[in-house]
Amino acid sequence: MKKIIFILSTFIITLFAYNSKINASYAIGIFNEKGDGENIQHKRVTDNDYNGTCYSRIVVFGNISHKRIEVKIGNSLGYFEKSTSVFNKHKIKIGEEMTFKHYNIDKGYFEVKINNKLYDTKVFVR
Repeated sequence: MKKIIFILSTFIITLFAYNSKINASYAIGIFNEKGDGENIQHKRVTDNDYNGTCYSRIVVFGNISHKRIEVKIGNSLGYFEKSTSVFNKHKIKIGEEMTFKHYNIDKGYFEVKINNKLYDTKVFVR
């Protein structure tokens, strides 16, 4: 009986795991046009200079439909390039990994905003 209750409760929790609320958003990487880049999780300053054109990658956990996502590096606004879905081990969609293209990068903080709410701004891009 306990096994059946545990299985049902696990199924219900995973069924509603992909809700309409944004749970978290993280900046995970920055790359130049050649594809060379670095993981910026757990960093305060990038190792390389990314002047000119570059790509950034973020991950958003939760439902992002009808949300305004703004990614900036300094004064450079990122333009959406592509998105891939993120799934948990039960093959339930839990978020999106998105790539943005930035033009005319000089230097500044990497900012991720969703509906004008700031989620991540800890990394300084040289």
